[in-house]
Amino acid sequence: MLFSPLEQFSILPLINIFRGNFIYFSVTNETLILFLLLFFSAVFFKSLLFFSKDNTLSAVPTHWQALIELNYNLILSLILENIKDKKAQAFFPLISTLFSFILLLNLIGLVPYSFTLTSHLILTFLLSVSIFFGINVLAVKKHGIKFFALFLPTGTSVALAFLLTPIEVISYVFKPISLGIRLFANMMAGHTLLKVIAGFCATLATSGSFFLVLLHFVPLLILVPLFALELGVALIQAFVFSILICIYLQDSLYSSH
Repeated sequence: MLFSPLEQFSILPLINIFRGNFIYFSVTNETLILFLLLFFSAVFFKSLLFFSKDNTLSAVPTHWQALIELNYNLILSLILENIKDKKAQAFFPLISTLFSFILLLNLIGLVPYSFTLTSHLILTFLLSVSIFFGINVLAVKKHGIKFFALFLPTGTSVALAFLLTPIEVISYVFKPISLGIRLFANMMAGHTLLKVIAGFCATLATSGSFFLVLLHFVPLLILVPLFALELGVALIQAFVFSILICIYLQDSLYSSH
């Protein structure tokens, strides 16, 4: 039983493996979730092609295949609407994988007694920073020294350049930071609220008072719309993260420098 709403975010070692005095390795609940995500994703996509003779999807889609095609169309439209370039579809594998990865981690976190990886700032921060770093590497490779014109608005005088350029650099650097914090804060706040209300229900139900036992149905009913809201948040946060990455790609690679 968890005595604090924040205990659900604790990283717990499941298997400890020691190597010498300075090297330590352990399999944690976080590692377990990542392996399960990878395993079931591989099994799911492989099962779509299991009954096919030529390793292609069925001409008449099954329910699962229709779900995959819906996800495909959603990601494709998101990319084409936000990246204004004929080569925008080259980023489909990146955005599709990113969207699916974040969405599945968010949904897994809603399963009772599971673990929410996206409620940890270290994961969301490293995810956003690493992708943002890769975008900038591509931008510098494509535009060269002209890339740095992004930090100097067009038509700015020399006097204002010394003021505006540091502001533009700071705001640009804080983009991945705010991206990681947004995902972390939304997932952690929602799950904490669910745990607080669930704990309140358990306290009322085990109070021993007949009146309080009846009263515990009130917060219990509140949990139903809150859980539905968290399902929506899980989808929206994955969508927002992906769409902002598309916007960063557009600004860094295809905006005029």
